Amino acid sequence: MTNLKEKFISDFIVDERWRYVTGGLKVTLLVTLLALILGCLIGMIIAIVRCAHDQRGEIEKKTFGNALLDFFNAICKLYVTIIRGTPVLVQLLIMYFIILVSFKSKVTVAVLTFSINSGAYVSEIFRGGIMAVDKGQMEAGRSLGLSYIQTMIEIIIPQALKSALPSLVNELIALLKETSICGYIGLNELTRGGDIIRGTTFDALLPLFLVAIIYLLMVLGITAIFGRVERRLRQSDHR
Repeated sequence: MTNLKEKFISDFIVDERWRYVTGGLKVTLLVTLLALILGCLIGMIIAIVRCAHDQRGEIEKKTFGNALLDFFNAICKLYVTIIRGTPVLVQLLIMYFIILVSFKSKVTVAVLTFSINSGAYVSEIFRGGIMAVDKGQMEAGRSLGLSYIQTMIEIIIPQALKSALPSLVNELIALLKETSICGYIGLNELTRGGDIIRGTTFDALLPLFLVAIIYLLMVLGITAIFGRVERRLRQSDHR
């Protein structure tokens, strides 16, 4: 017990090393939040493009607008295929050392990388949710004089979000944990904060266990919060 207390003091109290953990936690939460917001925007746009392509009528395929839609749909499919087919760590290194090499902010590089990565997965989640909505909902919206985009935003997407919410929560949790690789570009996020303490004190037990516990608590918190949201959404369906 005394040895454990001494390790705790050495790992976290001496030289205020606990700041590596708290500072890393702030970076992890910042990157996760911004990447989630941008990823959802990217994913929603791609999902709408792909659904518009898949749901259009056969008669409309020869128009210029539909030729343009074919082009954007092909770009979106290529983007999703490449992002889902390559490891996020490789994407992060490519962005940092090649594409965004002139960027000085490592946080910006991390946010953009994880946004692009998450956007590919979120687009498929949204697309599945949108395609699961009854086709009559789209026809009803169009018959009321709404445009395709208006119908999607006001009628289809709110219904699709309900069915896609569990998958979106899983993507949020995966995104949160994936930020642990940011240390590869020298960004001091939560995992790297614990690793810095380990490298300084040569004690791996307490720093790494603390990092693992913090991640676990965050995941449990996210699961509990969105679990309540899901229950309320189910209750609203029966009213």
